[in-house]
Amino acid sequence: MMVEKILEKLKIKSLNEMQLAAVGAAGKGKDVLLLAPTGSGKTLAFLLPVLSNLKNGFNGVQAMILVPSRELALQIEQVFKQMGTGFKVNCCYGGHPVKTERNNFEQPPAVLIGTPGRIAYHLRHENFDESGITTLVLDEFDKALEFGFQDDMSYIIGKLLSLKQRILTSATAMSDIPGFTGISHPAEIDFLKDVKVVPDLKLKKVLTTAADKLDTLFQLICKIGNKPMLIFCNHRETVDRISDLLIDKNLAHDIFHGGMEQDERERALLKFRNGSIKMLITTDLASRGLDIPEVEYIVHYQLPYTEDAFLHRNGRTARMNAKGTAYLIIADDEKYPFLKSDIEAEDLKGKFALPKDSEWQTLYIAAGKKDKINKIDIVGLLLKKAGLQKEDVGLIEVKDQTSYVAVKRKMVNKILSALANEKIKNKKVKIEIAM
Repeated sequence: MMVEKILEKLKIKSLNEMQLAAVGAAGKGKDVLLLAPTGSGKTLAFLLPVLSNLKNGFNGVQAMILVPSRELALQIEQVFKQMGTGFKVNCCYGGHPVKTERNNFEQPPAVLIGTPGRIAYHLRHENFDESGITTLVLDEFDKALEFGFQDDMSYIIGKLLSLKQRILTSATAMSDIPGFTGISHPAEIDFLKDVKVVPDLKLKKVLTTAADKLDTLFQLICKIGNKPMLIFCNHRETVDRISDLLIDKNLAHDIFHGGMEQDERERALLKFRNGSIKMLITTDLASRGLDIPEVEYIVHYQLPYTEDAFLHRNGRTARMNAKGTAYLIIADDEKYPFLKSDIEAEDLKGKFALPKDSEWQTLYIAAGKKDKINKIDIVGLLLKKAGLQKEDVGLIEVKDQTSYVAVKRKMVNKILSALANEKIKNKKVKIEIAM
């Protein structure tokens, strides 16, 4: 398939320098080590080589992509589907029903994406045939090691006896590549040295005391107003504590951390993506590899312990040609050696109004792809039966068994009463506000 056609489908004008280098190196058949910062387009840089290695007419898994998080797996799956290649792709990850994944293997995908724990489970239970896999991608390998997936990855790679090409990506430099990967003399593409991770990022410090830190954050949120922002913390308990404060203040927001159920995490990201939630409070789990839009404001309620982690968090903003601001809330007893001394201080004096709720709200529909529901069905229902205009309908996401749609908040009650007894595809389905 022509690269031009794929770029057209992805609404991308051309490949960037890093992507061209990666595709060129992979085209020679060698193993590839791709070092590039978050937000630089690594996904497409390895998906194009994966695609070029796939053979039509082969019934079985041909390429495997191992990732450290479920969210990243879903994001890569979405990009591959948007490429419109005609090849089947599936995702396997913890929190997703094993039965659904096993059923998907009855007609095996050409490309299998998954987290190491779940892929290792399927291999041990011989749920798919790995003998046809010729391409392996280890995406965000540094993060996978950090999350403790080494044993599972080692087991999986040891089972892949037909591999012809391995591609390893990392957002941090690697002094040496572990032997279990099977990569010994890769073509190295290093864009960590040359590319600024935060090109148009303005840093501002907000000075406070440990006792006043929560109040300072609330004041800063009010000053920023109704704009998309990510608020980073080092610990889940802190995320929950900030959430409790914002609930008391009746401020719409969501949280994201590793202690949540998978469907809760997916729903939080979905609401942030579609604009019905403007504030996401999170741990470093959201600092990379997630399918969330460019955010204009990053707030470090707690600064991370390393400069690397600091850069990854800030990489969620000021990507490409956009501008962004990162606020650093620093108590008087906190010291961070990686911060420069000349960071501009932000003044929070004055009174700021509470930010208004987003004009969007998310509706949950208890039907999805497995019920043969698609986006057109949902738009048709909202326009024809609920009387909405096109501009009242925002982002729609259809999952296996559920669907979510952003609608104008002021229309929600009208929609729910109009659709109380309506059917989609001759089936009555539950429709309610997504919590």
